[in-house]
Amino acid sequence: MTRCSRLVLGLTVPLLAAAVCAAAPGVATANAPQPAGPHRGHSAPYFGSDKAGFGTSTTTRSKVWYTLQPGGGTGEIYYPTLDTPAARALRYVVVGPNSKAVRVDDVGRHTTALAKSDSLRYRQRDTGPNKAWRLTTDYVTDPERSALDVHVHFASLDHNAYRLYVLYEPTLSNTPSNDSGSTHAQTLVAQDGKAASALRSSPAFTATSNGYRGVDDGWTDLRADGRMDIHRASTRSGNLVQTGQTSLTGLGRHRYAAIIVGYGATGQRARAAAAHSKHHGFGSDAQRFDAGWSKYLSGLKRPPASLRTATERHEYTVSEMVLAASEDKTNRGAFVASPTMPWAWGSQRPSGPYHLVWSRDLYEIATALIADGDTGAARRALNFLFDRQQKKDGSFPQNSTVTGKPFWTGLQMDEVADPILLAYELHRVGKHAYRHVKAAADFLVSFTQDGNKAPWTPQDRWENQDGYSPATIASEIAGLVCAASIAEHNGHASVARRYLATADDWRARLKSWTVTTNGPYSKHGYFLRLTKNGKPNTGMTYSIGDSGPSKADQRTVVDPSFLELVRLGVLPAHDRDIRNTIKVVDRKLSYKTARGRFWHRASFDGYGETDKGKPWVLGSKPDSFVTHGRGWPLLNGERGEYDLAAGKLHAARRQLAAIAHTANSGGLLPEQVWDKHAPGGSRGFVPGTPTLSATPLAWTHAQFIRLAQDLQVRSITEQPKVVAHRYLSH
Repeated sequence: MTRCSRLVLGLTVPLLAAAVCAAAPGVATANAPQPAGPHRGHSAPYFGSDKAGFGTSTTTRSKVWYTLQPGGGTGEIYYPTLDTPAARALRYVVVGPNSKAVRVDDVGRHTTALAKSDSLRYRQRDTGPNKAWRLTTDYVTDPERSALDVHVHFASLDHNAYRLYVLYEPTLSNTPSNDSGSTHAQTLVAQDGKAASALRSSPAFTATSNGYRGVDDGWTDLRADGRMDIHRASTRSGNLVQTGQTSLTGLGRHRYAAIIVGYGATGQRARAAAAHSKHHGFGSDAQRFDAGWSKYLSGLKRPPASLRTATERHEYTVSEMVLAASEDKTNRGAFVASPTMPWAWGSQRPSGPYHLVWSRDLYEIATALIADGDTGAARRALNFLFDRQQKKDGSFPQNSTVTGKPFWTGLQMDEVADPILLAYELHRVGKHAYRHVKAAADFLVSFTQDGNKAPWTPQDRWENQDGYSPATIASEIAGLVCAASIAEHNGHASVARRYLATADDWRARLKSWTVTTNGPYSKHGYFLRLTKNGKPNTGMTYSIGDSGPSKADQRTVVDPSFLELVRLGVLPAHDRDIRNTIKVVDRKLSYKTARGRFWHRASFDGYGETDKGKPWVLGSKPDSFVTHGRGWPLLNGERGEYDLAAGKLHAARRQLAAIAHTANSGGLLPEQVWDKHAPGGSRGFVPGTPTLSATPLAWTHAQFIRLAQDLQVRSITEQPKVVAHRYLSH
């Protein structure tokens, strides 16, 4: 087949195909007519959220974060903020002597691991089919500027010559369909009017092209006959894919290269960032990158002796780095929940919601930072909550961008109380902090909506139900007691009395709202996930959501998060209903694996993959039961804290070990792990290992750090003393 006829058959746009055939062989198609409208590339979701690696430098000068995919190459690259994906992927293509092109992440054997135990420098190794070649890539970000540096070692193992190509998919400003591309002196530049990237290689690319995804991009070109026939010099805006042919063959001197992606507000600045990184070289950048992380870790508390195994100690260090890397570098104190977009969220434009800031997740992260000795970062988190995120009425949005701008419009009352708890723990009791604390506390005591009054919440901590939630009420009570303490410090005794009276009243009525004594799971009382009407002995029904039952009796829905009542000092660990609910939850929601016991987050939970491992989707029909939530390792941390409060040290240690065993090869902890429900137990779906959910999840890493520190002192370090003194000291 001739080059021209192959292109005509391989392209679906007649105008483009005709233009390519009209060009002389070997001549760039820069002047060819551009595809119009819908033919400017096919859209694609962001890659799966089960990241194998996540990294950035410790400096604020470098505003780039990278993620790595479990099959090889990068996933999203973020710039200039951690809620803004600037690239979908950086991937590699190998063409062999038989002219067959293979995308590295589609074939062979792959591993990802930290290249250095005390740095977020990751190394990927990919071995081709039949062990014909090996590609080793090391990733860092330049500490001095916004650039991703990749050290590439490409080796032929069968002594044949190969060709290595780079595929780069920009999504600048989190808008994949709006990027234009051009080549400048073998540097591939992408721009969208707000941001730009520059992809270059050292040694320089021997050929480049700018194409539209699925139309005339490099992979579409190469997979047809193994040759890079299209050399488009520029494209108008669309779903852009940029392709560079490296000089690497895998033989002799042609085995090493540096791939650099620079970012900036303009193409010129992006090119400058890439050029400066090239000038310094990967070795220099890696050395400074590693030194930054080593210095950061040395400023924290020594890893606690409660970490008994090498696996636990390694996971503790990774967790420390992941939390630090989850902070935005422009909007300090804004820690995102996860640098990922699980399942259907990866198809949203703009993407979300995991790489946003949630008050609850930020509180969990900040308490771990305090336990670990990074109080400066925890203070920045509180400053962000008060100065950027808090609304005029004293409440906090369900989530926000890293600038503090509300994203989703829901209201969760624990997210209003959590910043108060954080202020108390940080001893922030001055006038500025008190003004914010008072606004939040006043909102809590006076909130009403549709005839419902606090502590009723429009959303519980699992986001999709309203009602009287034990976990939410625990936060509200503890928040008001802490607010009273801060009010007294500021001389507002009458305000303090009001908060305490409300907290005491809610605690007195807590069980009447949330404990059923005639439910089907026990003849004794047990806490429900929530009640819709504040009457736990009624069989009121509600729709669970996420493909679950449309009419679940509220007495059949339980949830491990009631343990917040113990963690925050509202109820003692030996409370009769607490102990009985543990028995119910263990029987109804837990499952054992070789890696430990794990808990589902609630009865009938459908927030997870299908029984064939396919992604969770938005809008599943009630009663269809097509998706299934799995176990959440962060719940092991909460159970471990309860065990400590109950004096069960060995049981708490088992929870720490279980969390550590859920880490992937890159040390990242997941949102969920497989259970024994299909596809769990089949090949590739080992119970207790990460699902395709958000990985890393900062909350899970925070819970691991906090439990390790709690075990060290054999008490719950973040439990507000003023709450425990009021309710547990009698």
